[in-house]
Amino acid sequence: MRFFLAFKVILFTVLVPGAATLYFPYSLLSRSGGNLQAASLILAVPAGICILIGTAIYLRCAWDFAVEGLGTPAPIDPPKKLVVTGLYRWFRNPMYQGVLLILLGECLWFLDLDLSIYTAAFALVFHIFVVFYEEPILRNRFGASYIDYCRQVPRWNFAFRLFALNS
Repeated sequence: MRFFLAFKVILFTVLVPGAATLYFPYSLLSRSGGNLQAASLILAVPAGICILIGTAIYLRCAWDFAVEGLGTPAPIDPPKKLVVTGLYRWFRNPMYQGVLLILLGECLWFLDLDLSIYTAAFALVFHIFVVFYEEPILRNRFGASYIDYCRQVPRWNFAFRLFALNS
C-alpha cells in the first residue's frame, strides 16, 4: 500500500510540478532563443538557493501529504486527513509557494521576460485555484477543523502576500 502511494506521489510530481518547473520553462526558453546558461553569475547563487529551497519545500509537503494525510498532492487523490503539520503550521499553501520559488529561481537564473510572465501567471492561477476551488472543497471535506485552521493560519506567507491579490 505504501509503495503504491509513493508511486502516485512521484508520478504526480513528475507530471505536474515537474512539467510546470522544467518542461514548460525549457520550452519557453527554447522558443525565444534563450540561452540555458546563467544570465548573471551574481544572480546564479540566489537563483540556485531559491530552486533548492523551493524543491525542499515541495518535497516536504508531498511527504506530509503521504505520511500525515494518507494521500497525494493530486486533486483527484487528495489527503484523507487534514494536514496541519510541518510547513502547514505556518501557512496553508506551502506546496504552491515551493513551486513558485523554483520558478522565481529560474527567472533569476535566465532573466527571461517570457519566463517571468509565465511565473506571474502561475502565481495568479494558483491564487484563483486556491480561493475558488480548493478552499471550498476543503471546507466541505473537513468542516469545522478546516475553518478553525483557516482562522489560525494565513493562506500565504509574507513574501507571497506581496504578489497575491488578497489574503
